[in-house]
Amino acid sequence: MSTFLGMPAAPPRSPYGTGNLRGDRKFPAAAHDELRNDQLRRNLGRATRTIRSKRLNVTGELPDWEALRDAGSAVKTDTMNRLPELLEQLERKVTEHGGTVHWARDGVEANEIVTRLIRQTGSSEVIKVKSMATQEIGLNEHLEAAGITPYETDLAELIVQLADDKPSHILVPAIHRNRDEIRQIFLDHIPGVDPDLDNVPAHLAAAARAYLREKFMTTRVAVSGANFGIAETGTLAVVESEGNGRMCLTLPDTLITVMGIEKVLPRYQDLEIFLQLLPRSSTGERMNPYTSMWTGVTPGDGPQNVHLILLDNGRTAALADTVGREALNCIRCSACLNVCPVYERAGGHAYGSTYPGPIGAVLTPQLAGMHAAKDDPNSSLPYASSLCGACFDACPVKIDIPSMLVELRHQHTERSGTTAEKLAMKAAAGVMRKPGLYTAAQKAAGLGRAVGRDGRLPRLPAPFDGWSDSRDTAVPPKQTFRAWLASAEGAAVMRSATEEGARRVSRETEEDQ
Repeated sequence: MSTFLGMPAAPPRSPYGTGNLRGDRKFPAAAHDELRNDQLRRNLGRATRTIRSKRLNVTGELPDWEALRDAGSAVKTDTMNRLPELLEQLERKVTEHGGTVHWARDGVEANEIVTRLIRQTGSSEVIKVKSMATQEIGLNEHLEAAGITPYETDLAELIVQLADDKPSHILVPAIHRNRDEIRQIFLDHIPGVDPDLDNVPAHLAAAARAYLREKFMTTRVAVSGANFGIAETGTLAVVESEGNGRMCLTLPDTLITVMGIEKVLPRYQDLEIFLQLLPRSSTGERMNPYTSMWTGVTPGDGPQNVHLILLDNGRTAALADTVGREALNCIRCSACLNVCPVYERAGGHAYGSTYPGPIGAVLTPQLAGMHAAKDDPNSSLPYASSLCGACFDACPVKIDIPSMLVELRHQHTERSGTTAEKLAMKAAAGVMRKPGLYTAAQKAAGLGRAVGRDGRLPRLPAPFDGWSDSRDTAVPPKQTFRAWLASAEGAAVMRSATEEGARRVSRETEEDQ
């Protein structure tokens, strides 16, 4: 006698309708509108060119750069293979050092945990150091609905928050804004700002500093992300370039860190690798200005109530995908965004997710799924790429983003059922199997020359309009290759090529002798 326990269920994705892992439109429609924004394209082009140049300079200085990339990739792959045991080790070490660890299955649970912990302190305000995870789960919106005011302290995140905007870049969230726009945002939304404020970067930074300094000195609770969590020691690390992180991590009484479970590293020594890879790949710097690390609670020094929230939110589902799990190796450096021709032209908002660009096109569908609803906007993300491979070349941990995009396209096609595209491909296959039909189809296609303009065809009829909507379609040639080959001209060219080949073989034979 045996007992059937049922088939194992697939791990859950991030809950539909929560957080910021899904836009309200598919990528082609959103990108079409963003392409009309000339200011956006100028800002992105200038910024990404600058970062690319700096990155090439500092990575070229290291003779072992490729070995570092290999090492980073190996550590992350090993981490994903041992993720459960490493997370348990991290929890144990954080607890041993006086911290408290919370597990959140999704963004809903994480938001509720953060809100509860803040309320326990009696505070109605919280300062934040930039965190992709909290943006992913929509923590700010949740806190505001609960009557708690969050203050972003990273300059770019502050700009985005004050403008009621959304980040458009992993590293530089306000990359789509220029100095004049930022000046106006500060004038409109920062209390007591000098009405004569100009657009000089140093003056804009000073205005933000004066506004935030009071928040640093008076707010008792901080929320942070974490770039890395070390299983061996229970150490958490944040890297940043403005010093706001150091203020958030040392001044408040209570520190709450929200960390995606994939950010764990096995050993403290592994930081040696990633603290070289990350700044060079992200900002083009040899080292980041501020690296803050803390291990639990230190009596009398820094926050005395330390909490770590380990966030899943679809990461276990990504881990279960033998191909897609590689996306979890991402260290959020944004190098792939800075080299991507699609991102540079369309911008981050077109992706509809906290994670834009090439890595977002693979990570977002892994975390939130592509088929959670009819015409799911995420289903278009794997197609938001030219598959040029620049992202793979730039990634410091060698994530093969192009291959994952192809796999996600395959998964989307398999789940889509019968579509006009599939029917068209099936019809084409039937025609190509029969030479007579294929020849007739070629002749029929030749009639398209009559409606062509400037060597291009207008919009093709369904189901081929998806192609012509996003690509130029050349008019059919005057003559097919088969017809040319059967003509006197084709026969003469082939005969001449055959004779030249024979002469070349003869010369090479004579030289060998």
